[in-house]
Amino acid sequence: MIRVVGTGTGAPVPEELTADAALVVGGRRHLDAVRLPAGAERIVLGPLAPALDAIEAYVDKDRPVVVLASGDPGFLGIVRALAERFGPRRLDVRPGVSSVAAAFARAGLPWDDAVVVSAHGRQPRTAVNVCRAHPKVAVLTGPGAGPAELGAALRDTGRVLVVASALGDPRRERVERVTPAEAAARDWGTAVSVVLCLDPGRAVDAVRTVAGPAPGPAGWALAEDAFAHRDSMITKFEVRALALARLGPRLGDLVWDVGAGSGSVAVECARLGAAAVAVEKAADGVARIRANAAAHGVDVRVVHGAAPDALAELPDDPDAVFVGGGGRELPAVVAACARRARRTVVVAMAALDRVPAARAALTSAGLECDGVLLQSSRLAPLPGDVTRLAATNPVFLLWGVRPPARCEGVAQ
Repeated sequence: MIRVVGTGTGAPVPEELTADAALVVGGRRHLDAVRLPAGAERIVLGPLAPALDAIEAYVDKDRPVVVLASGDPGFLGIVRALAERFGPRRLDVRPGVSSVAAAFARAGLPWDDAVVVSAHGRQPRTAVNVCRAHPKVAVLTGPGAGPAELGAALRDTGRVLVVASALGDPRRERVERVTPAEAAARDWGTAVSVVLCLDPGRAVDAVRTVAGPAPGPAGWALAEDAFAHRDSMITKFEVRALALARLGPRLGDLVWDVGAGSGSVAVECARLGAAAVAVEKAADGVARIRANAAAHGVDVRVVHGAAPDALAELPDDPDAVFVGGGGRELPAVVAACARRARRTVVVAMAALDRVPAARAALTSAGLECDGVLLQSSRLAPLPGDVTRLAATNPVFLLWGVRPPARCEGVAQ
């Protein structure tokens, strides 16, 4: 039997849980915090594979093993690796209070509506995108992905960071509420347990039935009248439906909407859980996008500027890009987007003349290109209580997809 004991943010580990252990595995601070039986072997947890091999040798001889872990080891913890290797029936899990639960408790907030993301041993981009898109996020930090890095990436969001350090240690525990800029300017050391990223106006949500992020929208490709727009200058819902299918926005993604106009694509991507950036050159368009995002209760970062020059100011490479404008600059815009997109670029065009150049820009950047001409007719009423079909303007939709083998070469 392998007993997995959560520690670090709750009460001390009872001695009876380790009294019969022949092998005890855990982080150095966990091992130092408990009294171990005489003769028990200790393994300081580092690379996981050697520790699992050592555990297997003891389990095969039917000798008891104790694994010490932080907080609740079944929550983004070692239980998953142990269950995969040895099977759930060989585990006796005794959870402690997770660092996430403890941090929200110290902040006086419920967390059934929070999104939890791990940046430990990972690039921080996913955590940053989730923090941009959602009002309540807990980030499990690691070297290179701590409060300073998160703060630097979130300066323009209006978020508040709650940095919880050394949770459960009565002498060293600290919980500090700071702005992203303040977080970016400090050296936080190695004791940070978790960072909460909060939208102050939405930190306390309504009572929930299902825990986790808010449920996704019941539908997408919303009608044009769901958005404020100018002179029908908006991506029609039929085009938007296919564009969204090709963009594939999801939690943790970053999507650009370039030449955004009303921002309908950016707003819909944000409704589906992605972090969205809308690039628009017209000042009235910028205001319109912000109003549409607010009306739909989502966060969209709006950049006032003309592509492709404005794209150079965006530090993070997008997972997917929608290009809905560009005029004569369209080939250069598509090329700039295609160079940086990690997964997909989708281009909508009304002018036939621009299709070859846009396609060439996609393929020149190493993307595999496909496309379709969309022509649709909508039901329209006629006098006499009858209906006709009213044709919409045809639109070319091209999309370029980066082959999986080449995705590793894109900047992370």
